[in-house]
Amino acid sequence: MFWSPRVLCIAFALFLSLFALDVFNEGLGLWKTFLALSIHLIPTAFVVLVLALSWRWEWVGGILYIAAGILYLIEARHHPDWVVVISGPLFLVGALFLLNWLKRVEIRAKQGIPASGM
Repeated sequence: MFWSPRVLCIAFALFLSLFALDVFNEGLGLWKTFLALSIHLIPTAFVVLVLALSWRWEWVGGILYIAAGILYLIEARHHPDWVVVISGPLFLVGALFLLNWLKRVEIRAKQGIPASGM
């Protein structure tokens, strides 16, 4: 239970990173390709940054991932297939982090990890 949201979040960040690879098919120059790649990796950077915060404070990850899922749901409402693919994992990871936070004493006692996180 402790590792589930963290591993899923890393897998989701890798999945998001795959979408950035399409810039190499654009035929842009070196600097424009680098700029486009950097822009395409902003969502991945957000996911990784929130993961870093969530590692210590699970409630932060729970709230931010669910908020990001809602934001994407609103922004991409005309593409329901993408909403499921992007918002679904965000909701799942957010819910797992919140559940992890609520059950932190039990989970960490089983793993031998000190129960903090407020």
